[in-house]
Amino acid sequence: MRYAIYFSPPRDNDLTVAAAQWLGRDPFSGLPIPATGLGALGAGAQAYYTAAPRRYGFHGTLKAPFRLAGHAREADLLRALGDFCAGMTTVDLPEMKIGLLGGFFALVPAQENGRLNDLANRVVAMFDKFRAPLSDAELERRRPERLSRTELRNLYNWGYPYVFDAFRFHMTLTGHVEEHERDRVEMALRRHFGALPEAGLTIDRLTLFVEREPGAPFEVHSVHAFEPQAARALA
Repeated sequence: MRYAIYFSPPRDNDLTVAAAQWLGRDPFSGLPIPATGLGALGAGAQAYYTAAPRRYGFHGTLKAPFRLAGHAREADLLRALGDFCAGMTTVDLPEMKIGLLGGFFALVPAQENGRLNDLANRVVAMFDKFRAPLSDAELERRRPERLSRTELRNLYNWGYPYVFDAFRFHMTLTGHVEEHERDRVEMALRRHFGALPEAGLTIDRLTLFVEREPGAPFEVHSVHAFEPQAARALA
């Protein structure tokens, strides 16, 4: 079993609903949503280009998937998540946009946000004590020969290449898209999501996802809302 600490908007958020329709699966219920073809894409192309992110569900990675360390229990992780979120304040992302990252499409913040990067750094460091070291097979799956020196160091130290200085918040929408297909896929994305990304997001929770067995789809395990100290004092 593996766990992952992600950001996911509320289940009934319009962006969450649209993303589930696009990816073809609702990670809150675990139910598939059959591809029907969207915009310029037929059902087959939609299913093909969303196959990789469909398994993970709509999310932004903060702590990448990990197995629990031998000394840790799920209850310990849940308690730590609750304690961490109880002291966190929300981070507003006024506008998102559809961007191309290394050959795949994702929703990304329209502007750099230092508070978001700080939150991601804190999550990576805080919850690393719950992470079992990567196995040799897990290391190889990350294709270490293709990583930069910084990314390789992150992989060995933190279990994931894209943390700290290498971090860029994104919510994946496709797998790799061949260059000659990118205009068609981007057009379909823009038609499907419309103005929803421009409304922005509020990072006000952490969502624990779980992969119950190797290769299984990731599903929402629990949602942990931020509860700033000032709000707690007034409660």
